[in-house]
Amino acid sequence: MSVRVRRVYEPPQPEDGVRVLVDRLWPRGLSKEAARVDEWPKGLTPSTELRRWYHAGEASYEEFARRYEAELAAPEAAGLVDVLRESAGEGPVTLLTASKSPEESHAAVLAHLLQT
Repeated sequence: MSVRVRRVYEPPQPEDGVRVLVDRLWPRGLSKEAARVDEWPKGLTPSTELRRWYHAGEASYEEFARRYEAELAAPEAAGLVDVLRESAGEGPVTLLTASKSPEESHAAVLAHLLQT
């Protein structure tokens, strides 16, 4: 199973496989043609409340990850996680985010969850 996380602003690579945007909002200044996004399952993104709480800078990444995983356990999100996990079992999947620190973002939490 191959799941990786990349910034959506990086040029697409042939080894990306299925490119999945995991941000709730479309990235600023990026055209849909340049992004080459295959899927955009908004049900996998953190809730607005969780996203704002984390970006306020008062939360640890570990606590954010715990809360986000709890959101992903909800029925609708869990179904989307299963679909994405199935897709990753068939070939490479690249999770795309506009986050400046993808290694400490919701995309990294989701990638870890998909690989377990």
